[in-house]
Amino acid sequence: MKIKKGFVLRQLLGEYVITGEGLERVNFNKIITLNATAAYLWEAVQDKDFTADTLADLLVERYEVDRETALKDSGTLVKSWTEAGLIE
Repeated sequence: MKIKKGFVLRQLLGEYVITGEGLERVNFNKIITLNATAAYLWEAVQDKDFTADTLADLLVERYEVDRETALKDSGTLVKSWTEAGLIE
């Protein structure tokens, strides 16, 4: 999977938010915010193909987390990004 073109991560007032640039048909009734860890993962895989396993590897590499927890968390994040229409 890959982050859809046109979505950009920005930091506004200490918060990480996803904005759409040049996206006409995107419904932004909800603001999409990310915590620092999700923002790190977003930046790490931007413009790259990735899977939940890829994200889990990044979590294990950067944080003190076991593989099982990292895979569970990355799966939840992928589901959230998919439901929000951020990845394809």
